[in-house]
Amino acid sequence: MQPDKRLPMTTRTRILTGITTTGTPHLGNYAGAIRPAIVASRDTNADSFYFLADYHALIKCDDPQRIQRSRQEIAATWLAAGLDVERVTFYRQSDIPEIPELTWLLTCVAAKGLLNRAHAYKASVDKNLENGEDPDAGISMGLYSYPVLMAADILMFNAHKVPVGRDQIQHVEMARDIGQRFNHLFGNGKEFFAMPQALIEESVATLPGLDGRKMSKSYDNTIPLFSSAKDMKNAISRIVTDSRAPGEAKDPYNSHLFTLYQAFSTPEQSAALRSELLQGLGWGEAKERLFKLLDAELGEARERYHELMSRPSDMEDILQVGAQKARKTATPFLAELREAVGLRSFASAAQTTSSIKKKAAKGSRFVSFRDEDGSFRFRLLSAEGEQLLLSRSFADGKAAGQASKQLQSGEALDVRVEGLSFSVWLEDVSVAHSPVFADEAARDAAIEALRVALLPVQD
Repeated sequence: MQPDKRLPMTTRTRILTGITTTGTPHLGNYAGAIRPAIVASRDTNADSFYFLADYHALIKCDDPQRIQRSRQEIAATWLAAGLDVERVTFYRQSDIPEIPELTWLLTCVAAKGLLNRAHAYKASVDKNLENGEDPDAGISMGLYSYPVLMAADILMFNAHKVPVGRDQIQHVEMARDIGQRFNHLFGNGKEFFAMPQALIEESVATLPGLDGRKMSKSYDNTIPLFSSAKDMKNAISRIVTDSRAPGEAKDPYNSHLFTLYQAFSTPEQSAALRSELLQGLGWGEAKERLFKLLDAELGEARERYHELMSRPSDMEDILQVGAQKARKTATPFLAELREAVGLRSFASAAQTTSSIKKKAAKGSRFVSFRDEDGSFRFRLLSAEGEQLLLSRSFADGKAAGQASKQLQSGEALDVRVEGLSFSVWLEDVSVAHSPVFADEAARDAAIEALRVALLPVQD
C-alpha cells in the first residue's frame, strides 16, 4: 500500500503560488515571479503547490478564447522554464472541484463587512462614485467574493507561506480571518486550517519596460518571453535611450537598458558592460549585447515552450496528474470539513456518533467517508485532530465499518513498520496505514498514540 500523500503531521513548510490566466507571460513576469518561484520550488524542505488560477481569470476576462489560450501559454511557460512537476504539485484550479465547494463553506462564515473592505471592491466602488454612478455599477459577485475564492485556494492545502506582492497582502490576511472564524465555529478544539503568512520577497526584480516605466501589458512596453528570437530582437531595438552617439560616455545608472542587462547577467558581465558604456559604447551595440544575453538564457526554454504549445495533449496529461496529486489532499480534507459542518452521511453519522460515545474519554475518533472513486474509507484521528490512520478502499460501507469496529475490539494490534510509516493488519491483510513521518521518533510516537487511542474504554 502506498503511503498517504496528505501532510497533516509533517513539519515541512507548504508554499502555494497561483498564476492568473489572463495574459501572455513577458520578461518582467519571468524575472519578478517565475524565475524566483522555480528556484524556491527546488527547496527539499518545502512542499510547493503551483496552480493556474483560471477561476480567478473569469472575474477579469469574459473572452473564452483568451482564457483558453492564456491557460496553455502560462502552463507551457512554467514547464519550459524548468518547473519540476515530480517535485511540486502543479494543477489547474478548475480541475479541483473541492475548491468551489470549500469556497461556499467559507462564504457562509465570511463576514460581509470584511469583504466590503477588500481593495479591489473598494477601488471599483470609489471609481463609480467619482463618475456619479451607482456604487455597485458593473461589479459582479465574482469580484466581490474574490477574496473568499483566494482563501479557499490557500486554506485547502493549509499553505504556510504564500508569496505575494505587497498589493495582495490583504488577501492572505483575509484568508487568515476566514480560516480562524471557521476553526472557531466548527473546530471543537481542532484547528482545521493553518494560518498562512504572506511571503514578501524584497529583492524581487521589477523590470523597466521599453519606455522606462514598469514592464506591463497595460503600458504596451513589454519584451515577449518566448516569442521568436527575431521578435525579441525587434522589441529590444525599441528600448528608449538618450541621444548620446557612439563614442560619447553613457550613464549606465540612468539607463533602463542597463537595468535589464543587470537582471540577467553575472556581476562580471554587468561590470564589463558598465565600463564599456562609460567609455562610449554605442546604444545599438549595447542592445545587441542584451539580446545575446537573453537569447542565451532563454533559447533552450523557448524551444521547449514552442514544443509544448504544439502538443497541448502532453500538457493536459501533466496537469491531470497534478490534479490527481492535489486531490489526494483535497478530497479527504473536504470530507472532514463536510462532517464538521454537519453535511454527513446518515449512515456514517450514526457510526461516528457511536464511536465517539465509546471513546469519549480519550477523544480519538473514527471518520468514515466515501472516496472519489465510489469506494468507502475511514480515518482515525487523535484527540488533537491529527491523522493516525487512513484505511484502504473498501467496496462497501459495511466492510469498512466492520474493519473499524474490529480495530476497536481491544484485540492485539498487528502494526508493521514500513520505513518512516506503518500499517495495521487484520487477519494478515493490510487495512490501514499512517502518514509518512519526519523521522523514526515521530513514527514511533504515533504508533504509541495509536495503541492508546484503540484501548477499550472502561466504564
